[in-house]
Amino acid sequence: MLSDQPFLKVLIINIFLGTVWHIAMLYWCVFRKTTAFDSNKKIYRPRKWEKDGKFYSDVLKINRWKDFLPQYVGKGGFSKEHLDNNVSIEYLDRFILETCRGEWNHSMNCTFTFVLLVLNSLPVGIILSILLILGNLPFIVIQRYNRLRLQKLRKILLKRTMRQQQSAPVDN
Repeated sequence: MLSDQPFLKVLIINIFLGTVWHIAMLYWCVFRKTTAFDSNKKIYRPRKWEKDGKFYSDVLKINRWKDFLPQYVGKGGFSKEHLDNNVSIEYLDRFILETCRGEWNHSMNCTFTFVLLVLNSLPVGIILSILLILGNLPFIVIQRYNRLRLQKLRKILLKRTMRQQQSAPVDN
């Protein structure tokens, strides 16, 4: 336990360990099989209380603040800047997968709170844990909100594609 150490040393150790943890989680996240980020898994599925994303827009006012947060795009990574009118189902599937990956990464970052609570005195561990969760929670919320919207758009595109295929003339 770090409780008998000077505050500056405690802070430096916590920052160092937290940085190592975050880098390890990011590395693990990037190199995991994509099947780990299947949006049909229970952890990524919509919850009733989310009300198809209305909770995020109506209660959390996500559209007012989400674009002010940074976005990580690794070397050769997937850019999620904006959707255009020619978006494909394949693109949406990849985007949805990346929202699961992002949610998983930020959720795993939050598990560092257990280390903080064990290493530090209770007050310091609680304060650092709260800061850690507050730093990651907005990103988790954004990933869930975006996934709900993308899944809705995907359903619309699938219906549109089905209608176009049914109405297309058959070549003989």
